[in-house]
Amino acid sequence: MTWDDDVLTIRIEEKTAPIPTSVRGVVRVYPKALAGRTFALDIVASHRWEAIAPCAHVEVRMSHPTVRWHGSGYVDSNSGNSPIEDAFHAWTWSRADLRRGTVVLYDVVRREGGDGRSALLFNTAGGVEEFDPPSRVDLPATSWRIARQTRTDNAHPARVIKTLENTPFYARSLITTKLLGERPSAIHESLSLDRFRSGLVQAMLPFRMPRHHN
Repeated sequence: MTWDDDVLTIRIEEKTAPIPTSVRGVVRVYPKALAGRTFALDIVASHRWEAIAPCAHVEVRMSHPTVRWHGSGYVDSNSGNSPIEDAFHAWTWSRADLRRGTVVLYDVVRREGGDGRSALLFNTAGGVEEFDPPSRVDLPATSWRIARQTRTDNAHPARVIKTLENTPFYARSLITTKLLGERPSAIHESLSLDRFRSGLVQAMLPFRMPRHHN
């Protein structure tokens, strides 16, 4: 990953699992602005989330497989002082493009007790505005029985358009929603850390996400 002037260039050269095939290509991220804001996810700020480029244009050029696409994009980062499964039971996250910028919703369930929630609107100049989190609504659970919830204006019904990634502990979905008076589509994540820390899931991870050590 390198910054070339104002463009983040990501060069990918990986192998798939469990059947090894090549994945190669280049992703270029063109931020409209860099936010550079970090938010604490727990009470003592031992786990943090940083919105690096919440509003961006992305171009993907893959040689293996030969696919190309472009569209709106987003860059963020999570960091922590301890394993994430030790700090949280679960969380949901979503991102939606609006005319005024990008909305990010975060809901976390902490092991230390209590829930945390954030509703943020990032504008294309890099500014951020916090607003009251909308009403929580349920989405259909995944085939692995991972619960999915989101927040919408006045509990307006949300709908899953497509489940993009479906695992025993994590789901990424494309949904329709209603936020700040608009009806955008959104990328949505549900993460069960209780499921993630189970012995069965931990035993499966090396087959799904192998790690190579020097």
